[in-house]
Amino acid sequence: MNDRIREDILALVGGTGQWRQWSRREFVTGSLATGFALAAQPICAQTMIKTSDQGLHAGEVRVETKQGSIPAYIAMPDKGTNFPMILVVQEIFGVHEHIKDVCRRFAKLGYVAAAPELYYRQGDVSKMSDVKEIFGKVVNNVPDSQVMADLDATVAYARRLGMAHASKLGITGFCWGGRVTWLYTAHNPGVKAGVAWYGRVLGDKNANNPAHPLDVVDKINAPVLGLYGGADAGIPNDTVDKMRSALSAAGKKSTIHTYPDTPHAFHADYRPSFRKQQAEDGWRRATEWFKANGVA
Repeated sequence: MNDRIREDILALVGGTGQWRQWSRREFVTGSLATGFALAAQPICAQTMIKTSDQGLHAGEVRVETKQGSIPAYIAMPDKGTNFPMILVVQEIFGVHEHIKDVCRRFAKLGYVAAAPELYYRQGDVSKMSDVKEIFGKVVNNVPDSQVMADLDATVAYARRLGMAHASKLGITGFCWGGRVTWLYTAHNPGVKAGVAWYGRVLGDKNANNPAHPLDVVDKINAPVLGLYGGADAGIPNDTVDKMRSALSAAGKKSTIHTYPDTPHAFHADYRPSFRKQQAEDGWRRATEWFKANGVA
C-alpha cells in the first residue's frame, strides 16, 4: 500500500465513515473530455438531463492498471463508505457529459458509480467528427482483454479506497458499452447483475474481439437485463432474438426487453434519438433490476 492510499484510508477517522481528505487528494483534472465528441453532434440541449453534484463527491480520478494509469469519472454520496458499485461503460464517444451524468444519477441513489475511459491508450475520440474515423482509428484497436482488465482495475481501486462494497457489484453500458456489459458478466464472477443498453450481441471476430455476447452465454455469471430498440438500424432484431433464445436455452436468469418502433441510443438524452418514455421506463427497469439482484 503506498503512502497516499494509506493516508486516504486513515482519513476515515472517528468512525464517521466520511472521507475528509479523499476528494482533495484523489480528484484530478485534464484527461477526460469535456462536453461531447464532435461526431455526436447535433446536441439536443432542450432534452439533455443535467444532474447536480450537490451532496456528492464527483470528478475525475486516475486508476492504476498493469499497463499504466487511466482516467475515470467517479461519483458517490459525500457521506458514507462501502457503497454498492455500478460500473458505467461508455458509448463509442468515450466518457463524455452524458456518461458522467449517468454516474451522478446512480450516486444520487446511493451508489458509487465509475466510468473508466476505456479508449485512453488508443486515442481521444472527442476531437473526431466522423463515426467511421472513431471506429477505424480507435474502437477497432481496443482489445476486449484490455477492457476487461481496466474494469477489474477500476473495481479494485474503488474497493481499496473504501468507496465500494466488497461484493455488491453491478455493471451497465450503452451501445459499445452494452456489448461490454454482457462480456464483463461472463468475465467477472463477482458481478451480481448487469444492464445492457442496445449493445451488439453478434459480429465479426478478430484478435481484439475474439468473442461476442452470443458466444459466451454459457459463461454469463449474473442476471443481465437487455434493453433494445425494435427499430435499431444497427442491431438486427434477429440477433437480439437469437440472444434471447440462447439465454433461455442455457437456463440463465437474464432477460431482454425490446421497445417497439424505438431507435438505437434511445436513452441518450443529448441526441435526436432520445425517446423520453422508453428512456424513463428503461431507467426504472434498470434500477429495479439491480436492487432485485443484490446490488443495493
